[in-house]
Amino acid sequence: MDLNNIKIAVIGLGYVGLPLAVEFGKKYPTIGFDINHKRVNELNEGHDHTLEVEPEELKQATQLSYSADASDLEQANIYIVTVPTPINKFKQPDLTPLIKASETIGKTLKKDDIVIYESTVYPGATEDDCVPVLERVSGLKFNEDFYAGYSPERINPGDKEHRVTTILKVTSGSTPEIADFVDSLYASIITAGTHKAPSIKVAEAAKVIENTQRDVNIALINELAMIFNRMNIDTEAVLKAAGTKWNFLPFRPGLVGGHCIGVDPYYLTHKAESIGYHPEMILAGRRINDNMSRYVASEFVKALLQKGITVKGARILIMGLTFKENCPDIRNTKVVDIIDELEQFGANVDVYDPWVDAEEARQEYDVSPVSELNDGSYDGVVVAVAHKQFIQMGIDGLKKLAKPDHVIYDLKYIVSNELADIRL
Repeated sequence: MDLNNIKIAVIGLGYVGLPLAVEFGKKYPTIGFDINHKRVNELNEGHDHTLEVEPEELKQATQLSYSADASDLEQANIYIVTVPTPINKFKQPDLTPLIKASETIGKTLKKDDIVIYESTVYPGATEDDCVPVLERVSGLKFNEDFYAGYSPERINPGDKEHRVTTILKVTSGSTPEIADFVDSLYASIITAGTHKAPSIKVAEAAKVIENTQRDVNIALINELAMIFNRMNIDTEAVLKAAGTKWNFLPFRPGLVGGHCIGVDPYYLTHKAESIGYHPEMILAGRRINDNMSRYVASEFVKALLQKGITVKGARILIMGLTFKENCPDIRNTKVVDIIDELEQFGANVDVYDPWVDAEEARQEYDVSPVSELNDGSYDGVVVAVAHKQFIQMGIDGLKKLAKPDHVIYDLKYIVSNELADIRL
């Protein structure tokens, strides 16, 4: 197979799949496939509700078509899987979307086709979990009739600087020849270049430790913040001082949600435990970060009580619902845990987020964001996400929303320490 005779199918048109399909669709015949008919319809109408791809850029992908009909996949000879890889309520990997995507591909898989996975998994998942499904459904034999590759996604939702083409891409393949082909395929659209890993397992492991490393580092800073708060020391001031050393890593405390950092470590720990190793540091970091919402709510309640504000019946405004700033992504957001904690104390909680689709928030978390804010209404305000709109408000805008006696909790350091009543 050569690049002149390919037709690509991208399976899953979310935050990862759509930008990738658009880039391939600028150069190669490409099918963007998703089981969500509503998603396919909006893309056919030239709109992306995730805001990752602008309408003008969608138009530039002149060789890209969208479909929710699996029979359209028969035209493809390269399949790229970009479906979610979540965890279940027991914090165990849920490979259901990956397995179902593999079953769908298996029904149309042909001799010499290549299936490339981008979804974050534990080392070995492609060859041990996905390939057997492809073999079973298609009746073809791996590395004789069809081949596989793995190229981990590195999409950063809401980031307009680091785009799919400007982030160096790790690639791999199930044979040396396929590895070369997969590398050349991505190199044809990735301006930042590629790194060909020696095996699929190495590429899988590289991806899963990228976010595990960030998770552990953020957990350390979160723990330091809790220690410094007890000592009445400004954590941000400490980090700025320490940051004057050239090799100090610039992490900040906060909530760890989203589709990657709060999820990927559990894929690695699951695999580690399956081979008889208990990963202590990784799981300790996960415990700290998973409990930050409870800590935030507790500190906020203490601050309210210290000002003589009765928590039960208090009106609280949570500013921001997304897992990060300036994007509409609410996947695995930890802000909902703060809401739950405060409601258990008897507070009346409003949530305001100009980036969020209200219907999606209701469906995912049973949260109904308010559409407008009333001045002087709140006993407490929690700045949970650093959206640009909130930064522009400044401390005067935040105080304007609150009653004369109030508490402003700035989780994201959008105002200086002496202006906020409490900071993380």
